[in-house]
Amino acid sequence: MTMAEKKNEYPPGVEADRRLLPFETWEDYLDSLIEIADLRNLRSIPSARTIAALGYRALGDTLSEKEFYARRAVIQNIVYPITKPYVLVSEGTDLEDPFKRELAIRERANRIGILQSIIFIRHFTRSGFEISGYIDYAHRLITQDWGPFFKSKKMLWPKDSDLGYFHWRHGTVRSNISRNYKPVMDPEQGLLFQNRHDHKIICPNPEQETGQNSTRTRVYSPMYTQIEIYDHVVRKKS
Repeated sequence: MTMAEKKNEYPPGVEADRRLLPFETWEDYLDSLIEIADLRNLRSIPSARTIAALGYRALGDTLSEKEFYARRAVIQNIVYPITKPYVLVSEGTDLEDPFKRELAIRERANRIGILQSIIFIRHFTRSGFEISGYIDYAHRLITQDWGPFFKSKKMLWPKDSDLGYFHWRHGTVRSNISRNYKPVMDPEQGLLFQNRHDHKIICPNPEQETGQNSTRTRVYSPMYTQIEIYDHVVRKKS
């Protein structure tokens, strides 16, 4: 993606505030509004800044010192977000269960965005009712604590906020857009998932091809009825 294309991704209000980024201080911002005539007539930069601060040298509203720093901080975080460090939750845990082992192998790649895996789980409650669904693994990694799962204190269950959710006792069938995928209903292929970064289609139907840059892995675990993992290697635009 070119800088021009990336620039056009931002909403108009955000795009307008990009002009604040070159200015480190409020005084630098005011200096950009000063005209040569001001320096000639007032003969001092502080006086010229006062004229600019009062709003006589801007086409729109002149930002106060408080407004300048607040809005510059917001735009700085949007355009140049700080990458937060992550911890591999699975590191050092007991990975005897095949399902935990497979997710541990994929954890780092999903956290850094190289891989975006979809987990399909089908299981039964203690009452004998089936719950199944599709989980955006990379999305869940940043929205929940995986410590209890990798420490065998908690099983992984689909939620009604996941990509796909089916609770047969309640008759609940839901699909949701996640950070990385958008569910798509195709009249011939059924439920598909479109990656929101490279727009490739992932097909979970075992009788059809999974899709470009995607693979399907069946995982056998004594704790779950059925597990399928769909791994998609993301080809982001440069």
